[in-house]
Amino acid sequence: MVNCFSAESSVELFQTNKGTAYQCDVTNRIIVKFDTALLGFRIHDFLNFRRLLNKIDITGKLFDLSDECDYQVIEAPQANFQQRLTLCELIQLRELVNGTYFVIELNSLLHKHAILPGGLFRKKPIKQS
Repeated sequence: MVNCFSAESSVELFQTNKGTAYQCDVTNRIIVKFDTALLGFRIHDFLNFRRLLNKIDITGKLFDLSDECDYQVIEAPQANFQQRLTLCELIQLRELVNGTYFVIELNSLLHKHAILPGGLFRKKPIKQS
């Protein structure tokens, strides 16, 4: 079994008080540690999981006084995860996943501009003709 939490194989992407997200370079997965759950996603599955979390109407659930709105069952079959979360836990998981997504997008944007001609990290000025 590959240890995705060693310094050589993983990079911490985002952390909250309830969890941490890593990028494992060995398995090419996003690893999300949330409370007691450990989830491993390929990037496409991670994006689908994020979409699923963001579709949940938290505001509607907050104002709904019925008992079934106090909890939400979250499933991620790709990560072998199914858990019943309170609204507070759902908000915390959404914060972790959206923060991780932001860091991935920011990193992608920085790499894109650093590699392309005229990028952010050019050493020589561009000659004007």
